[in-house]
Amino acid sequence: MTNLKTHPKGVILFAHGSRDPLWRLPIDAVAQRMREQHPDLLVSVAFLELTEPDLPYTVEALMKQGVVHVRIVPMFLGVGRHAREDLPELVHGLTQAYPQMSFELVAAIGEHPAMTALMADIAVGSVR
Repeated sequence: MTNLKTHPKGVILFAHGSRDPLWRLPIDAVAQRMREQHPDLLVSVAFLELTEPDLPYTVEALMKQGVVHVRIVPMFLGVGRHAREDLPELVHGLTQAYPQMSFELVAAIGEHPAMTALMADIAVGSVR
């Protein structure tokens, strides 16, 4: 009889980063909320620059935990050069470095219709 081992999925919230250590608090809060709501899901954060950890370090940590599928969620409101060029290039390098893993790069969070609607509701004061 074959012992089937299931491998968890992981999610990485990917943000730009800042020299200000307080800048990351909202990203960390989203990750914490996800962990509370989905305790079986491995949720991590990674940053492009100026803030640790970076994306390769985070992927390595998830790989060591047995993750074989990683969903990368760019926590950008708009799609600039980082989301359009830098991040896909980073993910391409990761697919080469970790052929045993699969990577799902989704659209920037700010492009999601639910986020647009939520920001509009917050701006008019209908969400507290």
